[in-house]
Formats: sequence, C-alpha cells, structure tokens
Amino acid sequence: MFRRRRSLSFYQRKRVITPKMLKEILSWVILTCIALLLALILVSAFGTRVRSVGDSMEPTLSNGQGVLVDRLAYKILSPKRNDLIVFLPNGNTNSHFYVKRVVAVAGETVQIKDGDLYINGNLHEEDNEIYDKMEDGGIAAEPIKLKGGEYFVLGDNRNSSDDSRSADIGIVKTNMIIGKAWFKIKTKDNGGGFILK
Repeated sequence: MFRRRRSLSFYQRKRVITPKMLKEILSWVILTCIALLLALILVSAFGTRVRSVGDSMEPTLSNGQGVLVDRLAYKILSPKRNDLIVFLPNGNTNSHFYVKRVVAVAGETVQIKDGDLYINGNLHEEDNEIYDKMEDGGIAAEPIKLKGGEYFVLGDNRNSSDDSRSADIGIVKTNMIIGKAWFKIKTKDNGGGFILK
C-alpha cells in the first residue's frame, strides 16, 4: 500500500467573485456614501467654521486660526462661564465673527476695578492667576447687572481685545450668538486639533 505523502502545496485556489460577495461590497459602499452624506448635512446644518481675527484670544487662538463652531449647542443650552462663543456684535451680519470667552452670565453683576474682574462683588481670583490685569475697565468700570439672555465676554489677551468693555460691542445678547467654539484647527505655527476649554 502506498501512502500519500504530506507535502507543502503552493497552489491556491483562485477566488471567484460571487453575486453574494458583490452584493456585500456594494452594500458597504452605499453605507459609506450615506454616512458621508449625513455627516456633510449635519456639519453644514449645525456647524460652521470661522477664523479668529486679531490677537485678542492669544494664546488660546492666534490670528487667522480656524475654529469649528457648534451652532446647535445654544439652541438647547445656555452659554456658561468660560465657554468660548462666536457672535456677531449687535447682530451685524456685515461684521466679522468674534470669538470671546464668557466671564459672566445672566443674573450676575460684573465690574472691572483696578484691572481686576469682579463678579457679584467678589474678586474672580482664577481670572487674575491666568490673565494680565486690564488697563481699561471700559463700560464695566461701574457695576453692570446682566439681564436674562445677556453675557459679558472678554478676550484672553485682555489688553488687546475689543469685547464687552467697549461700547461698540457691549453686552452680548442671545440673539447675537452664532454658537459655541469647540475645536481649533491646527496651523503650522500653533497646536490645534483639540477641544477648546
């Protein structure tokens, strides 16, 4: 009796493309296209991209740096302290978008005295540890009580920022807000690609 020898075989069967395999590939292609289309619709409907103008948000954002904006966030919730918001001052659609940090919200009293930020009469110490003293209190040199739907915003580069201290921008109202800045886009000079805080 002869026994078959076990040996290595380098012969492989050719794969035959079956209708079942074609159907599966086609379904994956269609699902991928649908997912991309939905993502595009969601981003265009609920998000937008803007550029920071000037150095008022240094070091958080540099001049010309792109920011993704969540336009849906404030349709559901209200801005809170330390949020970065994107708005058009006085709703002026001919203006560029402003990106600023919320420092006081509705119901609070804000004042800038001796270069320091006071909220409800209390020194905002965290603010003084991070940011420079402000040379000009502007309209906030006297206490300002924020009404419903009003926010007081400042740039992170406090001495080089047009913000709620200046009369031409003033208090930001809910109807001026475009959305929440949540993701900065990386540039050659700056880090990016992370969620803003």
